[in-house]
Amino acid sequence: MIRAFVMDNDRLRQIPDLFDTQQTVVWADLVNPTGEEEAAIEKWIGIDVPTRDEMEEIEISSRLYSENGAWFMTAILPAQTEGENHVMGPVTFVLAKGKLITVRYHEPRAFQTFPQRAESADLNCQNGHSLLVALLEAIVDRLADLLERASRDVLDISHRIFHPTERKASKRDLGFQIILRQIGRKELFISNVQDSLVSLQRVSTFLGNIPTPSKDDKELKMRVKTLSRDVQSLASHADSLSQKVIFLLDATLGMINIEQNAIIKIVSVAAVVFLPPTLVASIYGMNFDLMPELKWEYGYPIAIGVMVLAAVLPFWWFKRRGWL
Repeated sequence: MIRAFVMDNDRLRQIPDLFDTQQTVVWADLVNPTGEEEAAIEKWIGIDVPTRDEMEEIEISSRLYSENGAWFMTAILPAQTEGENHVMGPVTFVLAKGKLITVRYHEPRAFQTFPQRAESADLNCQNGHSLLVALLEAIVDRLADLLERASRDVLDISHRIFHPTERKASKRDLGFQIILRQIGRKELFISNVQDSLVSLQRVSTFLGNIPTPSKDDKELKMRVKTLSRDVQSLASHADSLSQKVIFLLDATLGMINIEQNAIIKIVSVAAVVFLPPTLVASIYGMNFDLMPELKWEYGYPIAIGVMVLAAVLPFWWFKRRGWL
């Protein structure tokens, strides 16, 4: 699918067919393009549209290059972030002949919200270069929102770890298991956002070296520098969140160990408390004829009293020592 946009009274407007008004189109957005659509774009703008395999090239240096007067930049962006199973995928931005071409195979949220905002407000998108800067600003704003949401989630997880509401140990253990899975998903999400920010940092640096229209040169350069600083700030924030998640992981494992140690301590104390009474009962449970206590009138209550005393004394000693 190809989404085409033109500028209409300083507003971005989507048109139904790219090839009806090719000369006025400033942005062509290729979403899961077919071979025919790629060939049409290549014929229209005179560039080689990168394939999905080329966009997913492992070599980072292959994501930023210039070819035949066109500049190609590929960034990794998240999508479907509202659910638990978010998607990471490459998006290629191409500047050629004053126009912007984007190629993608997933749906980052900024590609839905940015055209709506640019249609209702003047974002100073007079050409492909300024349009790309505005689009990247929207993407960075979206990543900032995602990190803010992740920060709130991390704070909620922290509260649940250190202030559990469940009184039963079994329910607390189940809660910690759920928290561990949430921490794992949150760490994966933050790590992917960090990868996205790294790719955007490279894109903004590369974009800053691309010649701009002379009348917009100073303003665009300043916007690109601001964009680069914003990306660096978000990267630092993401690093801080990642450290917090690692701390929460260690804290959760520590709380689980404390719970397990408490259970083991209770079992150990119970074993020690009931060991002396068991010894007394074992002695008087032996079948020997010559046992003088068997003839005692008060032998039974004395034996019971000794067993109770043998259980109470260790318990009292443990309490006094602060082991319970």
